[in-house]
Amino acid sequence: MFRSRIGKLLRTSKYKRDFIQKELGVSANTLSNWCNSKTYPSIDKAFKLAELLECSVYDLYELENKK
Repeated sequence: MFRSRIGKLLRTSKYKRDFIQKELGVSANTLSNWCNSKTYPSIDKAFKLAELLECSVYDLYELENKK
């Protein structure tokens, strides 16, 4: 399973959440769900988000090790 790193990346981003929401055309609730791994962005939104956060799409998530 994947764990979102989006929240962590947003905290260090030069952009505020409002700006990112408007650029992606998503609600605050949707962005929050992405941060909490409740839902995942579509491929096009993931690439745009990675561009805004100045990272790779691969950096948006990390593999969660369940024991």
